[in-house]
Amino acid sequence: MVANIRSCGIMGIEGKQVLCQCDLSGGLPQFDVVGLPDASVRESRDRVRAAVKNCGFEFPQRRITVNLAPGDLRKEGPIYDLPILIGVLCASGQLPQPAETACFIGELSLEGRLCPVAGILPMAMAARAAGCRELFVPAQNAAEASVCSGLTVYPVKDVPQLARHLEGEAAIVPQTPYVFETQRPAGLDFSDVMGQESVKRALEIAAAGSHHILMIGPPGSGKSMLAKRLPSILPDLSLEESLETSKVYSVAGMLREDQPMLLSRPFRSPHHTVSPVGMAGGGSGHTRPGEISLAHNGVLFLDELPEFRSETIEVLRQPLEDGQVTVSRISGTHTYPSRFMLVCAMNPCKCGYFGHPSGRCTCSEQSIRNYRNRISGPMMDRIDLHITVPSVAYEQLKDRRPAESSEEIRKRVNAARLRQKERYEGTGIYCNAQLAPGMMRDCCPLTAQAQQLMEGAFDRLGLSARSYDRILKVARTIADLAGADVIDDLHVAEAIQYRSLDRNVLL
Repeated sequence: MVANIRSCGIMGIEGKQVLCQCDLSGGLPQFDVVGLPDASVRESRDRVRAAVKNCGFEFPQRRITVNLAPGDLRKEGPIYDLPILIGVLCASGQLPQPAETACFIGELSLEGRLCPVAGILPMAMAARAAGCRELFVPAQNAAEASVCSGLTVYPVKDVPQLARHLEGEAAIVPQTPYVFETQRPAGLDFSDVMGQESVKRALEIAAAGSHHILMIGPPGSGKSMLAKRLPSILPDLSLEESLETSKVYSVAGMLREDQPMLLSRPFRSPHHTVSPVGMAGGGSGHTRPGEISLAHNGVLFLDELPEFRSETIEVLRQPLEDGQVTVSRISGTHTYPSRFMLVCAMNPCKCGYFGHPSGRCTCSEQSIRNYRNRISGPMMDRIDLHITVPSVAYEQLKDRRPAESSEEIRKRVNAARLRQKERYEGTGIYCNAQLAPGMMRDCCPLTAQAQQLMEGAFDRLGLSARSYDRILKVARTIADLAGADVIDDLHVAEAIQYRSLDRNVLL
């Protein structure tokens, strides 16, 4: 007798349908698992055998063959323990065959308890796409699986509980579907920052259009302080964006049971010792998303940018353009989303005090150039805004009047992002930074004065085509913050002002 049990697997961050076929035949007792399994899947034989015996069932002393179809899809992880066990018990007649619309996912302990697994959200989406209606998962993963609407999710604690449910003795109570509701980050607020109004304005523009920004200033000027408060003014996370990012976190095993999907935009701040693999993703065994994918639809903050290894920084170049990263390893090739907002901070020189009013800098001009040349020209060209962060004057520090709060800035950012959402409805684009070159002619109309100003800046500054596009996108965001449909010369002038490194402006 052959028992067919439906399950799902993971390839990259996408779920794939897997059919677990279990056959019992005559011959010497043997337990084989085929279908391109890795070592952890082959170890399922021992976990399943122990779980069957410890849960009061009889393990069949026959030749058992388990096929995980399709055979050309590599099977990884212990997620197939549960469907293999159900297949063995159904093929031996100890459990009734489940409905064709039922799907089983889970790792087993030796006592028969179900242990949580990573990647439940994309697997639940794959099960729904394959026509499944009931999904049986470990109890700790049930809330995450319930994010996927259209499925009845059953939280399973152990094998005896599942057996009673399949036999009709005691039904498992389905998991209540999770309701998405965006959250606003609490704690750090822009009202804590004294002065730096021009930098706050640049960060507001960056948040409104998801533009990349570089802050250059001496130590103690507030670069890190401002960057860490950026999440408080980011626009609300939509349901579609949350599902995209939550899939990445699900595969990485970083979703909590009490919060099965992201409710606010991620903020990743890796240390400068991070490796290229840690930044882009990969690994020697199971391929994992890197920092740029964990920052998808959020912020990637690189503090002390020149201190990062050059190969780690160069890893960012292609994802900044394409919005995704393709990782090729021996185990396979996977593509992860990486549409993030890059925020960088750096000192103007090695000692950090070039241009400081105290005159403490002793770096030579060549030393300053060498320090800045740690960031390549192509990488710098991909950053939309270059902003100087000067030292804060004493008069600003002693001023006790409250600065503008993050809530007030966030309202303007949300209003600008709403205009962008309406403009790009149905295109798969969420913000101005994602504008494709073919759309810029229609979405970024310029007045005659703005065209003249842009033409003059292009000739005088020797801008590249990429710099021109990025200035135009920033000007589009500035116009959105002002509530304007057409980009005028004031919007273009402000956008050009934020390209200080193109203008060779030293601090």
